[in-house]
Amino acid sequence: MIGISIVFVILGLAIKNGKLYFLMAGYNTLPEEEKKKYDVEGIASVFRNAMFFMAFVISLGFYISQWLEVPDIKFYSFYGALVIGIPYLLINSNKSKYKLD
Repeated sequence: MIGISIVFVILGLAIKNGKLYFLMAGYNTLPEEEKKKYDVEGIASVFRNAMFFMAFVISLGFYISQWLEVPDIKFYSFYGALVIGIPYLLINSNKSKYKLD
């Protein structure tokens, strides 16, 4: 679980700070003139925040699971992070405030 959290943190940093925008689904397939119509920095911030949130929830669930010696907690936190994080990511990254037109 901690490995998955680390992957989420690395992805969040790679997209936002490393400017690896090709990791954002759909953006890399847009023509150049369409890419200019979007605030890619704003969308990258949403991706970073969502990835960090999911990593935090997964890590917290893992450590609570170890502390309370209840192994199911880490799985609940993992799936909970995905169930909350992915819709958040999809809804917020597609908001009209990131469209420059």
